[in-house]
Amino acid sequence: MEDLFHLTGKRALVTGCSRGIGKAIATALARAGADIIGVSATLELSGSEIEKEVTALGRKFHAYACDFSDREALKSFLSTVVTEEPVIDILIANAGTIRRAPAAVHSDEDWDHVMDVNLRSQFVMAREIGAQMIQRKSGKIVFTASLLSFQGGITVPGYAASKGGIAQLTKALSNEWASQGINVNAIAPGYIATDNTSALRADEARNSAILARIPAGRWGIAEDLNGSVVFLSSKASDYVHGTVLTVDGGWMGR
Repeated sequence: MEDLFHLTGKRALVTGCSRGIGKAIATALARAGADIIGVSATLELSGSEIEKEVTALGRKFHAYACDFSDREALKSFLSTVVTEEPVIDILIANAGTIRRAPAAVHSDEDWDHVMDVNLRSQFVMAREIGAQMIQRKSGKIVFTASLLSFQGGITVPGYAASKGGIAQLTKALSNEWASQGINVNAIAPGYIATDNTSALRADEARNSAILARIPAGRWGIAEDLNGSVVFLSSKASDYVHGTVLTVDGGWMGR
């Protein structure tokens, strides 16, 4: 059974890996045996904390910096990475951002920025790396969706729209690529204690309302997602396609 989940000899590209969920995922994949290609807008090219954690586990780490809101930067990054990293077995499309403002005053700039980072760049990256996976007839792609792939949220219209798009993109790519030996799935984290949710946790009323609805009775931590991502990245999920897997303490079942 253990052989189903090991990732020895695999290379995983993890975006948004410098902190929070992405950092936890990169470390978990390394623990499972994968070498890590780390990407983040502000990632140090040498000596980062995530590099230290991965290499301490005996795995290789190759760092790239890319601003996913910048189309030219993304194009340059992809051109470089597909040349320098000719085999990417696993793509964890986790990079994301959020802008909070009521819909009536949610600016075009905020909308465009969130959609560029959370949706457009995720498609472009999956398209380019997925094309290489198609040639090999093998690969795993895992997007980071959200509870707002299913719900509308409050004062985050751009974020909700982008994460709804990620859920549909997961299914669309799966429909095309499952027959090519590529698994495309997503995780939908619940309320996880990260920088993106600090404003909610600081709001006493919202924090209390959120905790009251979570059957598990607590905010999640980034490491709560590790098992699900390792599963979706491993041989254990070979017959799992187009799924958006909630990891939410029971929120969506309430």
